[in-house]
Amino acid sequence: MADVLAFVIVLWILLYFLDANQGNELVNFIHDTASWLAGWSYDLFTFSREWVQVVIGYGLAAVVYVLVGHAIAGWLYRR
Repeated sequence: MADVLAFVIVLWILLYFLDANQGNELVNFIHDTASWLAGWSYDLFTFSREWVQVVIGYGLAAVVYVLVGHAIAGWLYRR
């Protein structure tokens, strides 16, 4: 599950760099979902360049989801 959450966030970062049409329903859905998932981390740090803000703000959330998700899965596996 954590991998899926991280995938959505990374997919948004990729779509941002590819300058995807934000009027497209799929792109808009991915952006809204990634924004909700990364809501706690997006404004944690501020940068003058927007692309750095996107990579760090969303990327931090993706990394945390993967690390925490895998840690919990490993703990449950050992039980």
